[in-house]
Amino acid sequence: MSGNDAPARYVRPGWFTTQIFNRLVAALTRAGVSVWGSRELAVRGRKSGEWRTTPVNLLTHEGARYLVAPRGETQWVRNLRAAGQGQLRVGRRVEPFRATELADSDKPPILRAYLRRWKAEVGVFFGGVSASSSEHDLRRIAPDHPAFRIEPSTSTSP
Repeated sequence: MSGNDAPARYVRPGWFTTQIFNRLVAALTRAGVSVWGSRELAVRGRKSGEWRTTPVNLLTHEGARYLVAPRGETQWVRNLRAAGQGQLRVGRRVEPFRATELADSDKPPILRAYLRRWKAEVGVFFGGVSASSSEHDLRRIAPDHPAFRIEPSTSTSP
């Protein structure tokens, strides 16, 4: 939700991430094992209408729940913007939700909490900014990291 005309930031995952790490986390999550809050996100594709899945980290901060895109403008971000809703899964538990994208000005406390929890896993995507960085630095990187507040809803299963 950046107001500038710069191209959207996206850090493409490498072979290890796509072929090994994401598949391992997704398999564990489907089996009912949440790795540090991991969920399998299911969102309908904005063009195909087909369900697309990817592992994500679900952040709970001050009683609300959020999805943050450390890699930037990913396909799941674009699909979630278009659909406005999706599902989070752990094992057989499927939780439908609706999503509201946060304005850049609302992201610093969410980014700080996200980095506090997952810096070891995703810190490389935040350009040297950490949970202990200044408010100014968090505001500077906010446009590069889409974030959504999610709330329970009713939806059909894929």
